Amino acid sequence: MSEIPGPVPNRESDLARPRERKGSDVQPVTRGLARPAKPPNADRDWHPIARRLWDSLKQSGQADFYQASDWALAYSLCEDLSYYKNAGKRSGQMLQTIYSAFERLLVAEGDRRRVRIELHEPEPEVQSAAVLAIADYKKDLGLAE
Repeated sequence: MSEIPGPVPNRESDLARPRERKGSDVQPVTRGLARPAKPPNADRDWHPIARRLWDSLKQSGQADFYQASDWALAYSLCEDLSYYKNAGKRSGQMLQTIYSAFERLLVAEGDRRRVRIELHEPEPEVQSAAVLAIADYKKDLGLAE
């Protein structure tokens, strides 16, 4: 499996101007239709580390982009990782191959940034000044709950 080439790019917010204005070769995107995908349950016999990785994949932001084939690949890799962790004699090459394959699933932040996917904290809900003023007014009148 080949690694994603090149250094980890800066976050889009760290750039002085958008990449498309820098004169670099920005390739057009071919679009398809995303289909709902439900991850299968983890195998109960997996090594605890493989199971923990599987559970974290389901909770992580990149899972928003996963399709059924991505979940199938992740399942296969967790199966391989479990086999590796349970093996008496371990191969460094096998572990490197497993980790390289996880890069394709954008498991680590650097892998996501290389393909220009950034996960951000949700924006806090901001109440308007009018809503806050009315709530304060009700509180002052003893009408608030």
